[in-house]
Amino acid sequence: MRTYIGHQQAVSVEDFVELALGTPVELWLGAEGETEEERAARLDAARDILADPEYSNLPDDVARIAAEVIEAHAPDLFNVVPLARPTGRRRSSRKGAAA
Repeated sequence: MRTYIGHQQAVSVEDFVELALGTPVELWLGAEGETEEERAARLDAARDILADPEYSNLPDDVARIAAEVIEAHAPDLFNVVPLARPTGRRRSSRKGAAA
């Protein structure tokens, strides 16, 4: 089964994220081995995008997507184990302690 977002086919997780955000993930996270000059150019481009009114919701979109991923995959991503909550109040074991 093929999945399309708009007219674009999404074949990987990276494709889904890029299509959801409207920008490549590498623009925000960088690429391994990038030079200082490449990093500066990437950050300039990112600032220009954030200043564009078309992308004014981008920070909110990123937060929403991250929250959805965490909610859907938290046990797999973080190996979360729920902790048992105490059922009653603890009694003091210090009887007759000096005041």
